[in-house]
Amino acid sequence: MADPGSTAQRSAWRQKTVTVTEPLRGAFFWLSAFFVVYCARPEDWIPGLKYIPLAKISGIFAVLGLVLGAGRSKRSLRDLPREAFYLCGIVALFCLAGLLSPVWKGGALLKTMDWSKAVVAWVVMFLGISSFKRLRRIIFIQTASVTIITVVSVLKGRNHPRLEGVIGGIYSNPNDLAFAIVLSLPFCIAFLLQTRKLASKVVWIVAMLAMGTALFLTASRGGFITLMIVGAFGLWQFGVKQRRPQLIAAAALVTLVIGLTAGERLKDRFLAISGQENNAVDTSAHGSFEQRWRLIKLSFPTMAHYPLGIGMGMFPNYSGEWREVHVSYLQIAVEGGIAAGILYLLFFARGFANLRQWRRMGAWDEESDLLARALHISLIGFLVGALFAPEAYQFFPYFAVGYTSVLLAIAKEKKQQDFVVNVRPRPELQQRGSRQAGELAPVR
Repeated sequence: MADPGSTAQRSAWRQKTVTVTEPLRGAFFWLSAFFVVYCARPEDWIPGLKYIPLAKISGIFAVLGLVLGAGRSKRSLRDLPREAFYLCGIVALFCLAGLLSPVWKGGALLKTMDWSKAVVAWVVMFLGISSFKRLRRIIFIQTASVTIITVVSVLKGRNHPRLEGVIGGIYSNPNDLAFAIVLSLPFCIAFLLQTRKLASKVVWIVAMLAMGTALFLTASRGGFITLMIVGAFGLWQFGVKQRRPQLIAAAALVTLVIGLTAGERLKDRFLAISGQENNAVDTSAHGSFEQRWRLIKLSFPTMAHYPLGIGMGMFPNYSGEWREVHVSYLQIAVEGGIAAGILYLLFFARGFANLRQWRRMGAWDEESDLLARALHISLIGFLVGALFAPEAYQFFPYFAVGYTSVLLAIAKEKKQQDFVVNVRPRPELQQRGSRQAGELAPVR
């Protein structure tokens, strides 16, 4: 018969383990709210909300919840991974570039302070997401939010060329909208393959169809190239390696149908690169292509002349053409300095390193494996998309690296917890061993 005392001790041990696995509930709630506000931007399409600073409110309460819950989290600031310090270093270098800006010191510093919210959100995310369940929920919020934005953009942008200006903020530019769609599509596939419910599968299929349609309607050449590469890696990861030939066939069919029905403008913009077409759309697209090449060429002598950078957001003014350089790597190096560009590359390299280390640990199941594959594909999509668009200040890629950091931290904590449970002697065995030692002790 089991010893009641030992049973009570084991119950207390289990209860203690359960309570520390989900700390910082308030901070996580407001972090989730911040993700909804940033990714779904309800103030841009729900009347009346634009007068309420939703992002600031949710961000402040998330930080406040983190501060009030200090000491109850599994992690502390001392546990921040290397990539967090790379990100902080990038912000510090942008502050220096702003102070030395030859264009507009005040404007550069204000833009840097505004963008530094990414660091705060990143740290709160790393400290507050303490379980795979929470990580999955945050990724779900991002994916569902981009899906909602996509549907709203398609519905509101029927009479807008390239869905331009349909949604404000980070989605106002069609290239930015296409970039967000491509980075979120792999998660749609992961959630589709995870669910066992037919209704949920239908919802995710419809979401991907809407995303594909919206991407073609943006007529973003860089977005399309990124989609093709992300699609190839996605089909390799989810279709070939996991033996789902039906997924490959369905993807090919859907891409063909959407391309034929919604890809006319995208085709014209690609043909316009040669400059041989004469209609207004092609002339504009060819002019855009030539302008981007001029800005790319200008960025190199600018970096050589100002190796510490000219300040965040100052290149459009400095160039005189009021356009960013359409390569994220050059964008951050020319405005933040060469050192900031190096830290930028090191930061994203850590995302891939985290996934490799997580895979080697072997602490994964089918659900986490699917999300890890989606993360890998999303990071590849960023590396490719960054070659064609000025996305250095979008939060989505930084969040993706943060997801990999959290995933690895959760795996390490689980491995440590399993080790403690395995080596911790059970109370009844301790008592039995004590009794046996007393029986065998010599009588003096």
